[in-house]
Amino acid sequence: MEKLRVLLLTLLCHPLLSHGGSAITFKTQDGSEEWGYVQVRPKAHMFWWLYRSPYRVEDPSETWPIILWLQGGPGASGVGIGNFEEVGPLDTNLKPRNSTWLRKADLLFVDNPVGTGFSYVEDQKLFVKSDDEAATDLTTLLAEIFNNNESLQRSPLYIVAESYGGKFAVTLALSALKAIEAKTLKLILGGVALGDSWISPEDFVFSWGPLLKDVSRLDDNGLQKSNSLAQKIKQQLEDGKFVNATNSWSELESVIMSSSNNVDFYNFLLDSGSDSATLSAMKLGLSREIAIRQYSKYLTLRRKSPGGDADLDTLLNGVIKKKLKIIPENVTWGGQSGDVFTFMESDFMKPRINEVDELLAKGVNVTVYNGQVDLICATKGTEAWLRKLKWEGLQNFLNKDRTALYCGSNKSTKGFIKSYKNLSFYWILGAGHFVPTDQPCVALNMVGSITNSPQNN
Repeated sequence: MEKLRVLLLTLLCHPLLSHGGSAITFKTQDGSEEWGYVQVRPKAHMFWWLYRSPYRVEDPSETWPIILWLQGGPGASGVGIGNFEEVGPLDTNLKPRNSTWLRKADLLFVDNPVGTGFSYVEDQKLFVKSDDEAATDLTTLLAEIFNNNESLQRSPLYIVAESYGGKFAVTLALSALKAIEAKTLKLILGGVALGDSWISPEDFVFSWGPLLKDVSRLDDNGLQKSNSLAQKIKQQLEDGKFVNATNSWSELESVIMSSSNNVDFYNFLLDSGSDSATLSAMKLGLSREIAIRQYSKYLTLRRKSPGGDADLDTLLNGVIKKKLKIIPENVTWGGQSGDVFTFMESDFMKPRINEVDELLAKGVNVTVYNGQVDLICATKGTEAWLRKLKWEGLQNFLNKDRTALYCGSNKSTKGFIKSYKNLSFYWILGAGHFVPTDQPCVALNMVGSITNSPQNN
């Protein structure tokens, strides 16, 4: 079976290898895939993988978009999770995904920050400690990929993020805009999409207790304990004690797990540890040091994918590593990801609402989307931080009515959308934390609208 997979993955895949001053790139012979490493700083290596869409519209009057997918964690792999579990061309069984986002755009997956997935550092001092440091590295990577490729420069880039990736997305967008203005980065920024994103940790921790009480998962005692710890976190954030706030967040999740009989933080209708597609698709093997942190649960547990004969860790370190050819022998996919989280503890609970405000003020298209039954980044918390925006169009946005969303011939309500000027919000019904996995049809339609894909017309 493995030999067959290697054959399928390497078909028409004779390497065209190129070396830059700080980069190494591998291409398939037909140009449909390209991947490589960029040394974003000395001894700090970031891995990326670009898929060109077979559905691309070759019309001079149309622009075909590129989506940069940023995973959360911090420490979760976009090359692994976003690619094989959510929106890439193949699923974890290496079978074609009918709902791949390649139907609407080219896809660029990056293992960000350095140390995540196949990305790695040669010295622990090189791990990033903040969202801004991660954005600087990502801007360096984008310059290496885009600046000498006129074809890519013609396609608008949409940064689409999930979970903690939302914080990376808004800081990257601002960093990229500065680099574009300074003419050190040649690309068109089409917009930013924040999926179930950890933009305001304070608002999320305050949403958990009331939400779970409303759905009968907590009683009054559990609600009191939850709200008390949320208030403690708020005070720690106000006092600038960010590492303490991260520790209290971990404590709060443990209290909620205990009081709710192990509610699933990625779908509050389920128990943690159930064999739902969402849970089994997302849990990976990483450092035990962060195993108590339920938010990073999909970093800390090895789970088999539905219908698969191997977990994601086995797939990436096996057949995929063989296909890619350029992964150093001593680099294990996910081997440094636990350290990524640890080094970012002081930034983990910091909000990025101001960055969203700045993007809106600059006229950047910002889309927010949220799964209905997500808990970790609950819709209730997302709506709370949205109301804190200082953007001049906020009141008009809030006053607008929503429009219902449907998908295909099924006329049941799949979600709602509200838009005003350059801000849009999607409420995705029936989805947990991983919207493309839980509601692939409506997610695909949504991303087509976000990117103005010619395939969406």
